[in-house]
Amino acid sequence: MTSRRDFLKEAATGAVLLGSQSNLGLAGVLSQHPDAGKSRVVVARDAGLHGAGSQPDEKRVLALLDRAMASYTGLAKPVEAWKHIVPQGKVIGIKVNGLGGRGISTHAVLVLAICERLQQAGVAAGNIVVWDRNARDLQACGLTISTDPGKVRCYGSDVAGFEEQQEAWGSARIRLSKILTRDCAMIINVPILKDHDMAGVTFSMKNMYGVVDRPNALHGNNCNPGVADLNCIPVIREKVRFTIGDAMSSVYQGGPVFHPEHLWHPNALIVGEDRVAVDHTAWQMIESKRKEAGLPTLEAAGRAPHYIATAADAAHKLGVNDPQRIKLMEV
Repeated sequence: MTSRRDFLKEAATGAVLLGSQSNLGLAGVLSQHPDAGKSRVVVARDAGLHGAGSQPDEKRVLALLDRAMASYTGLAKPVEAWKHIVPQGKVIGIKVNGLGGRGISTHAVLVLAICERLQQAGVAAGNIVVWDRNARDLQACGLTISTDPGKVRCYGSDVAGFEEQQEAWGSARIRLSKILTRDCAMIINVPILKDHDMAGVTFSMKNMYGVVDRPNALHGNNCNPGVADLNCIPVIREKVRFTIGDAMSSVYQGGPVFHPEHLWHPNALIVGEDRVAVDHTAWQMIESKRKEAGLPTLEAAGRAPHYIATAADAAHKLGVNDPQRIKLMEV
């Protein structure tokens, strides 16, 4: 059997998923918890994740991922947790975010850890697709393009293309990536936590701007209701079913591009099914760091992420943003 070190080496060169009403195989597991009526969000931290270097340690990242998944599911064995999350015999997509460049993109080490656990849970290597907008963004994450059907694949919408016909919901009138519509049965959302100069915060829901042909068309009014409307498009709502948010590094000002003077290491993963609850949690983390740095709130800066409340409203019903209805687990 391939060793973990060999797997990571091979994958890096291109050779190689819950809220109270779970849509995954965790419904029965989570119903046993006393807070089953709330959306669960896990924030798992490891203060020593980066050690003395600029990049997080691969062994600690895998351990942090395992802890997050165990805390979320209540299942001690990581592989068993994954078996409840992903369907067998289906193609699983991992949507990353490399827009910010090498300084502030989804970390390859986290992607590889997820790929490793998926395979151990029975997902064939060829049934895993790591993807983003284009090759440039994937390479910014430290990933290598590969379309070998027998190994973990990694390619962008620049290769797969977009559907010819538009999808529409509210203000969203866009064409979707064929990776989402045709290639994958389920998407694990792996965004990077960032401040955003228009939306305020970019994380789980905003990461879906990377699956459409014209994201700029959805940026009006601080991306509200653009983000919420986009996530209501049925194929996004139904296939993007779990978030493993990368908050190992972040920028708390000047995003979504990289500003090293505002780089920050929360050393955390944010995990959950409820994309609204996940984004609300991420927002509070950014606000806390901005306060610590002496910066104004995002509301005072004129760019509060109001799309989060919109996503939770009666028209969208994408999740909850009320802290009283979120079971936040910090581990």
